[in-house]
Amino acid sequence: MLIDFFYTLRAAKLPVSVKEYLTLLEALQAGVVGPKSVDGWSLDDFYHLGRTVLVKDEKHYDKFDRAFSAYFKGVEMVADFTKEIPADWLRKILENELTP
Repeated sequence: MLIDFFYTLRAAKLPVSVKEYLTLLEALQAGVVGPKSVDGWSLDDFYHLGRTVLVKDEKHYDKFDRAFSAYFKGVEMVADFTKEIPADWLRKILENELTP
C-alpha cells in the first residue's frame, strides 16, 4: 500500500530503512492512527506517525515534509536542497555581509 511512499522518501535522500517502514505498517495495523476520515485515517495523524517512526534525526524533517507533500498532496519538489552549495558562492556572500 505505501511502498511508493517509501520509495519517495528514499528518492528524497532520507535514510529510511525497511525495518522502519515495517514498523510504520505495524503501527497502522495496530490502530495507532485512529480512523477519523473516510479513508480510514487522518492524513495529519499519519503525517505525525510517519515522521515519528521514519525520521530519526531532526535535520531530516524538511526532507520528510517535502517528500510527504510530493507524495500525498501532489506538490512537486521545487529544489534539491541536498546538494552542496559551491564554496565560492558562500565566500562571496560572506564578503558582502561581513566586514574585515
